[in-house]
Amino acid sequence: MLFRSLDNWLPLGRQFAERFTVLAVDQRNHGLSPHSDEFGYDLMAHDLHQFMHDQGLTTAHLLGHSMGGKTAMQFALLYPDQVEKLVVVDMAPRAYPPVHTETLAALQALDLQVHQRREDFDEALATQVPDVELRQFLLKNLRRDTTGAFHWKVNLRAIWDNYRHLNAALTVEGQFTKPVLFLRGGQSDYVQDADVELIRRFFPDAELRTVPEAGHWVHADKPDEFLSSVLEFLTRNTHAGSAPVESP
Repeated sequence: MLFRSLDNWLPLGRQFAERFTVLAVDQRNHGLSPHSDEFGYDLMAHDLHQFMHDQGLTTAHLLGHSMGGKTAMQFALLYPDQVEKLVVVDMAPRAYPPVHTETLAALQALDLQVHQRREDFDEALATQVPDVELRQFLLKNLRRDTTGAFHWKVNLRAIWDNYRHLNAALTVEGQFTKPVLFLRGGQSDYVQDADVELIRRFFPDAELRTVPEAGHWVHADKPDEFLSSVLEFLTRNTHAGSAPVESP
């Protein structure tokens, strides 16, 4: 997820851990993972492949939201033998418009050496990002070092320089033919009915479900519905037909 870290998954991760062994991973340039000037879905899929190798994992269920969802799709297409079932949350394999350009510019414009408190950053960002909840979420990426100075957890420069790659459609060839759940928010436009044909092209055994009152952050808006849908899919012995279908 762009601008987010594995910390955002901890509450749901603990619930999934009652049924599964759960490993949460920060993508490069986010959270606890290393920063790099190179940034794109091939690279992030390779990072995940290396992580699984380092952990001694031959296969796993894979779940990703938004940018993480595209990485998960890329990984499944490149390394299909290593994925048992795939869950993609509110993301399609198509290209997206650059909706975060102004937000990225506003974050880069903040002078981290001028402000001493998080409240000061919040006030400085308010003009460009008027949504209070969004500002608070973005400013969670600030951290202090041992001297008390502020730094960004995310690599803003690398995200800015590679933003066009993050918005691009998947270009990898082939299909992932195992079960896939596309879970979208009913109040989000990230996965539209028109995307079903493209989804079918890459993932012929996919099903599409909608959480009616959720936005793009499906797992945060409706965690109970999200959890029950994902658990039902992962623990089901049989799966849907050959085309994505809307399930109640």
